[in-house]
Amino acid sequence: MTLPPVIAIDGPTASGKGTVASLVAEKLGFHYLDSGALYRLVALASEKEGIDVKNGPKLGVLAQKLVISFEKGQIFLNGENVTEAIRTEAIGLRASALATHTEVRSALVGLQHGFRQHPGLVADGRDMASVIFPDAILKVFLTASAQARAERRYKQLIAKGISAKLDDLLRDLQERDARDSSRGAAPLIVAEGAKVLETSDLSIDQAVKAVLDWYQSKGA
Repeated sequence: MTLPPVIAIDGPTASGKGTVASLVAEKLGFHYLDSGALYRLVALASEKEGIDVKNGPKLGVLAQKLVISFEKGQIFLNGENVTEAIRTEAIGLRASALATHTEVRSALVGLQHGFRQHPGLVADGRDMASVIFPDAILKVFLTASAQARAERRYKQLIAKGISAKLDDLLRDLQERDARDSSRGAAPLIVAEGAKVLETSDLSIDQAVKAVLDWYQSKGA
């Protein structure tokens, strides 16, 4: 039985990969996996449980027990709608910290593989092409300068009425980049065979078109 095709899009925090991936999935009629949301869900649940972010074994056990569902753009954790709760900067930082644990990453592998269903899947994250779906028909590393990413995040937060300081966001992004790239478990890298898409000066539509063109060039 032939496995459904996968487009794997990796990249650093706030590179726009989630927006691009979800739009590509929508245009192709594919399923969509926001793998970063899974780590944010573990971060939120562990915070509620009072589990130290440095305790890999306990975090791994917790990750295996979570009941997660994605429904019409909404994210549910153990039956509770947590779509907004997992998008705070604090939860994002906590997710980046606990993602360094092998126990957490291993616990979530099976869950991520389960999203691979017909007619296909667009998955975004930090190790989709390098670890989770190494056989993806198209691998994309979507990136942008730290300054451009910080400015995007700043505009997103201000639009939501959340106060933010650009300098603080830039520093947080740079620290998260360093942590994600240097961790021992599935570090953020450009996977072998991946196409690099630099989006600092691209619109969302241009980035989506680039990915779709690459996919079509595969004869898909």
